[in-house]
Amino acid sequence: MDASESGLRATVESMLFAGGDPVNCERMAGVLGVSLNTIDSVCTELNEFYEQNGSALRVVRMGKQYQLSTRDEYAPIIRTLLDLKKDTPLSNAAMEVLAVIAYNEPVTKNFVERVRGVDCSGVVNTLLARGLIEERGRLELPGRPMQYATSPNFMRCFGLESMG
Repeated sequence: MDASESGLRATVESMLFAGGDPVNCERMAGVLGVSLNTIDSVCTELNEFYEQNGSALRVVRMGKQYQLSTRDEYAPIIRTLLDLKKDTPLSNAAMEVLAVIAYNEPVTKNFVERVRGVDCSGVVNTLLARGLIEERGRLELPGRPMQYATSPNFMRCFGLESMG
């Protein structure tokens, strides 16, 4: 790897670190004046570098975004350090609603309720509060019902790169 490639890798690493949240690939490519393939290659190289050096870090791809993250095995100690309570597991109802939304997104609450046959208001609010789903606008129908879809946090929590 020459100096310019090393500098690009360090620059992408700094962007991911400073961003904290997932960073859009196209945005990084535009800021750096490089192709999307270059961004993908650099992020792959970063992961290889972290792996070879026994780092606790990794680069996670979520659709068209990348995020700097710690490896899963460090989650318990980080939770303790930050005094975070372990997430309580989702109920069966929440998993069902999440599956319906993920498979058919974007959907209205009414659609989910027709599929499940029961009221889903509480479950939808819980999934919104946990950041697993997000509002995706309103339909141009009477009452202008809200549409819901999975969030980047859903992709991160379930270890998914894309929904396709």
